[in-house]
Amino acid sequence: MTRLSAPGLPEEAIRERARIGREAAFPPRASYGKRLFGAAGETAGQGRDDPLDTLRLVPPVFMPQRLEKLVELGREPVYQDVALDTVIGGFRSPLPVYITAFGSTRAASGDLGVPLSRQAARLGLPMVIGENIVPVNGYGRLAQTPDSASLLARICAYVEEVPEGHGGVVVQQCTEDADAEVWNLVYSDPAAQPLVETGRLAFELKVGQGAKPGLGGMTVVDEATAGQLMDHYQLDAVFGPGRPEAGASEAGTGGDADGTPVSYLRSSSPGTFTEEILRQQVRLLRNNYPQARVWVKLHPGRDVAEAAAVAWRAGADAVTVDGAEGGTGWAPLAFLDGVGLPLAECLRRIGAPAGDLLASGRVWEGTRAVKAIALGATAVGLGRAALLSVDEDAECGLERFVACLALELRLLISALGKYSPGVVGREDVWPTPEPVAHTGHDEERSLRDESV
Repeated sequence: MTRLSAPGLPEEAIRERARIGREAAFPPRASYGKRLFGAAGETAGQGRDDPLDTLRLVPPVFMPQRLEKLVELGREPVYQDVALDTVIGGFRSPLPVYITAFGSTRAASGDLGVPLSRQAARLGLPMVIGENIVPVNGYGRLAQTPDSASLLARICAYVEEVPEGHGGVVVQQCTEDADAEVWNLVYSDPAAQPLVETGRLAFELKVGQGAKPGLGGMTVVDEATAGQLMDHYQLDAVFGPGRPEAGASEAGTGGDADGTPVSYLRSSSPGTFTEEILRQQVRLLRNNYPQARVWVKLHPGRDVAEAAAVAWRAGADAVTVDGAEGGTGWAPLAFLDGVGLPLAECLRRIGAPAGDLLASGRVWEGTRAVKAIALGATAVGLGRAALLSVDEDAECGLERFVACLALELRLLISALGKYSPGVVGREDVWPTPEPVAHTGHDEERSLRDESV
């Protein structure tokens, strides 16, 4: 039989789909739990440039703020004079950085949760915990020694190490977390009271995430686990025999011809939001947990500016925007490089934020962080970079990584003739993003100021 060729088409990808069927819509099954995925311009073979990376930081020739600093210090200022202290969603942090949420997938949980919590605490960085940890790994209250993957173990580890006056824990909630009453568990737990009493506890409403805009969380489970979960989650036998009939969404469909067992895609509901639902959710949080801060996490949707404005107006202390570059333990290949707005475009659309704006999505070094801050972010989140750092050294890896990042931030901000992250602005990047006109941001800011 003559083997056809198809110039101009991704022939091998097409043939793989013909061989294994629906499984080809995801990364290789063997990589689950071993790789952290996210948009990188190569995952789905689309090779796009990252808009944030293509911007350049542009120091001016004349630096009036450097002169002001010279007068203040009585000497020429240097990069060590840059003060990085930042208030992030109501929490004090030694630099404009926080730790983003990690889900319950094998790559994000396991042995890394507690070491990461301890290092983040010692650094005084705010840390988000979530999502879907309690439904999958358990809360940890009933165990004498909470499992390291549980939510309570991470909170306890953080509380033990965090210095007074800095940091904070943000507990994220998705639809499955809501069913498990995660916020009620935390708010009433004696282990969390030191955070509640010092104003260092927040709850984050997860509207979506950058790696899978419009979809809920996804993990891969074996057949035995699928049997236990089938009454509570949507299960799909995606990872199995590559036959057309292998799409039955039920446990017990056997395995591959070579004996490889079927694995199941376990999907969570993404949740349903309108302006009114988001507004009411934020207000309910304010009323039900008066001593907790309120954060809202948005996926990189086309109406991200409107959603952020609604959240701020309702009283959110911070809005997190997770760009399409955001990481994940598991996501369809089509989403990783082809769905959602890049972080830079999200920031451009939001324009001048009406409150604390937190940015996440492939942040791992100083230039990308400073560019995000120049585009309006109050702080940037470390996700995959934090996990990799702790994976490298469970004792000090994250602390060393953050020390390097802090040095870069000081060098770059000083080069711009400025001495704190809060004064870095759009004039510091080229090409300068065109301004976005919003009818209501000035009103949002005014209303928020009045409420404070």
